[in-house]
Amino acid sequence: MKQFALLFLIATVFIGCSDRDDNLDGVNIRIKNESSVTFDTVQVGSEEMIHENIGPEEYSGYLEYETAYSYAYINITAGEENYVFQPIDFVGETPLENGFYTYGLSISEEGVVVLNFVVD
Repeated sequence: MKQFALLFLIATVFIGCSDRDDNLDGVNIRIKNESSVTFDTVQVGSEEMIHENIGPEEYSGYLEYETAYSYAYINITAGEENYVFQPIDFVGETPLENGFYTYGLSISEEGVVVLNFVVD
C-alpha cells in the first residue's frame, strides 16, 4: 500500500509540472543591461515596446511580442545619450518560436550597440 501511495504521489507531481513556455501565444523578450550605465529606456521593435530603467547587470521584465527575431531594431536612451542598433532587413530570417528570450545589450567604447541573443 505504501508503494502505491508513493507511486501516486510521484505521478501527481510529474503530471502537475509544466514548462513556463507551455501554452504561450507569443514571444517573450527581456533586456539584460551588460553595460556600465543605466538604460533609461530600451525600445525593441515598435514604439510601444519599451523596457524602462534597467541598471548595469540587471534585467527588465518580459514583454510579449507577436513576432520577433534573434535581433531587432533597438533604441537605447541612457541619460542624454541615444544609441541605435538598426538591422537592414529580416530577409531569410526565421521568426522565433513562442518562448522566453533575452537580448543582452552593451555599448562599445565607440558607441555601437552590441547584442548578445540568449534563449532562456
